[in-house]
Amino acid sequence: MSEVMITVRGEHEVRVAPERAIVSLSVSWEGPDRADVVERTLALAAPVREGIQTREEEGAVTTWSSKRLAVRSERPWSGDGTRLALVYHAAVDFTATFVHFAELSGWVAEISSWDGVSLSATDWTLTPETRARVEQEVAAEAVRTALTRAGAYAAALGLARVVPVEIADAGLLADSTATPGLQAKAMRAFAAPPEAVGVELQGDDIAIAATVEARFLAG
Repeated sequence: MSEVMITVRGEHEVRVAPERAIVSLSVSWEGPDRADVVERTLALAAPVREGIQTREEEGAVTTWSSKRLAVRSERPWSGDGTRLALVYHAAVDFTATFVHFAELSGWVAEISSWDGVSLSATDWTLTPETRARVEQEVAAEAVRTALTRAGAYAAALGLARVVPVEIADAGLLADSTATPGLQAKAMRAFAAPPEAVGVELQGDDIAIAATVEARFLAG
């Protein structure tokens, strides 16, 4: 039998426990008096900031940030279609990256019941070093899967040797219509609601997958 070109796809996926939790929250207040709204918002934000700073000093938080106070106003409509008096809204947004998830759970349970505090979401992530290492390992395993698959095809045809000719992320070979190869999906989970006091927060594993396409010459 003459040489045969074999085109295959190799996939691999692993799931890794998250190493970081990035919490987003907002402290806000509203009312008819601008000065009072600003004062109340800043007063409510102070213990949130202090709590984050304390946990940073203790090593439970690696980084955090706080946006400047934002103030806006609106004149709402009444049920009969008339404009009501001005209402002022003020807010301070925070993000904090936790590495100690038990501490995160306790802190969320604590501040969830505070006036003006609204928890948005928690993004579960890996460190850049871990992500880079796992992505390399997953890509290499996807290539090995493609090689194994090509070898199986060749053996079924009675051919003993396969030589790699071309390899690429899925979708990059000339006649391929597949979607691109390396994929990393960080699961997103909402922070515990106020009534979920004592809930232990733990993000889902993060899925990292790779798909490659390869051509081999079998003979």
